[in-house]
Amino acid sequence: MPVRALSGIAAAAWVSLTMAVAHAEPVLVGGDADYDACPTEGVVHRLDPNGDNFLAVRDGPGTQHRMLQKLFSGDRVYICSNSGAWLGVVYGPGDCGVSGPIPTRSVYAGPCRAGWVHRSFIREVAG
Repeated sequence: MPVRALSGIAAAAWVSLTMAVAHAEPVLVGGDADYDACPTEGVVHRLDPNGDNFLAVRDGPGTQHRMLQKLFSGDRVYICSNSGAWLGVVYGPGDCGVSGPIPTRSVYAGPCRAGWVHRSFIREVAG
């Protein structure tokens, strides 16, 4: 097979692969000077102990997005955004800088981690 044909096939495969991978969607926080940046707290629950027994944190709302990390039963999160059945969450030690107002809606920039989880595995506990 000529090299030119292989290059065309490789290029087509690369385009197909990159089109199938969703782009990351950052978690947004804040937007109201009178309320906490992430007004609701939640806890991971209802994981299947006979399955993977973890909740995948993804870089966007949907299973087509890349998995960033795993959360486990009892892990606490701050709920900051939502998109359909998906919640944009911030999680880690302490209040993660989101338990007070951030007047302008903006992309979460630390000090904790952020990502998207399916809402069916989060139980609201405060907010």
